Amino acid sequence: MNLGAPELIIILLVVLLLFGSTRLPKLARSLGQASKEFKQGVSEGNKDSEGEETEKHGA
Repeated sequence: MNLGAPELIIILLVVLLLFGSTRLPKLARSLGQASKEFKQGVSEGNKDSEGEETEKHGA
């Protein structure tokens, strides 16, 4: 799926129309926080699975 500049501008305009300019910063902040928490959860999951594998191979 290729998204060029015109498509991104259209998407941003639609989001602006749907949420309004006052709620847009809150929406962006919450999306950033959700992304950060997701990445943190994935890294913790990787650490847990690495620990389980060393226990299996070490025992």
